[in-house]
Amino acid sequence: MGRVMSGVKFCQINMRTTIQISILDRSSPRLTRTATSTVSQQGAGGNWATVGRRRRRRRRGGRRVQMQQERRKVKRVELRVGTLNVNSMTGKGRQLADMMERRKVDILCVQETKWKGSKTRWIGGGFKLFYHGVDGRRNGVGVILKEQYVNSVLEVKRVSDRVMIMKLEIGGVMMNVVSAYAPQVGCAMDEKEDFWSELDEVMNSVPKGQKVVIGADFNGHVGEGNRGDEEVMGRYGVKERNEEGQRIVDFAKRMDMAVVNTYFKKLEEHRVTYKSGGRCTQVDYILCRRVNLKEIEDCKVVAGESVVKQHMMVVCRMTLEIKKRKRVRAEPRIKWLKLKKEDCKVEFREKV
Repeated sequence: MGRVMSGVKFCQINMRTTIQISILDRSSPRLTRTATSTVSQQGAGGNWATVGRRRRRRRRGGRRVQMQQERRKVKRVELRVGTLNVNSMTGKGRQLADMMERRKVDILCVQETKWKGSKTRWIGGGFKLFYHGVDGRRNGVGVILKEQYVNSVLEVKRVSDRVMIMKLEIGGVMMNVVSAYAPQVGCAMDEKEDFWSELDEVMNSVPKGQKVVIGADFNGHVGEGNRGDEEVMGRYGVKERNEEGQRIVDFAKRMDMAVVNTYFKKLEEHRVTYKSGGRCTQVDYILCRRVNLKEIEDCKVVAGESVVKQHMMVVCRMTLEIKKRKRVRAEPRIKWLKLKKEDCKVEFREKV
């Protein structure tokens, strides 16, 4: 019969007891020695013998260590991207800059700017507006950047007064920001078709390996719930879906995008983007590629701002993983000037 108590094992055979004790060898931290002895029940002493037994060593570079090493190689940059229908930029430049500074927004897509031309302008507070418009009374889109990202702009493509795309390089990561403004419900069908075809063309022009964020006023309701559309949206929309909302979902499926607003459970005041005459709806959205959805940490409507009466700003917080570049050792330069010295000339001739 045998039993184990506190690392000591007793075995009783023919009125004699065999004792086996595991002892940690201090001289070797990974070595355990086993002492055994056979004694009678009266406690007669026996001969002790030690047997070396090595513990199983943990393999270096385990999963946890490898993950820590990978994290050291990656630098994380937090980016806050928003979208807002400003209903005319006239007289609101400084207000928007103060709001972006207060809410710590780095990039803001704006719609219905109602400014004519394709220009850039500093609006104060270290923020710069890139905009495009054809008519000074309607439409117009733009992107406002924080000063630290202005020099990161590689290209600005102004497709129409409803669609524009900006390409940035942030720490070696290619980032495409699209500002879009869809026609309202009462607009002609041809105008709606032109808008969606332009947006499709813009998305098809972006390489698949690059990140894309769309900030838009789509003038549609994707609705609450996502049965049948789980791959492109979450369950936290607002009210029921309409025809324009179905167009948004179809576009997301075509381009393998995700409607970011609907993935985060929020109070209704942090989901509603448009209020007018007692109506509360969701028409402003932020979209990103489905493969990059894991980088989005939060997305909600910012309530309490009075820059625009009817529309509210939607802001998402995302984290970009930027891999550190390996240092390349430069080849040593040949110092030809030393050949002017006589001793260097002699040594050079002998070696050559």
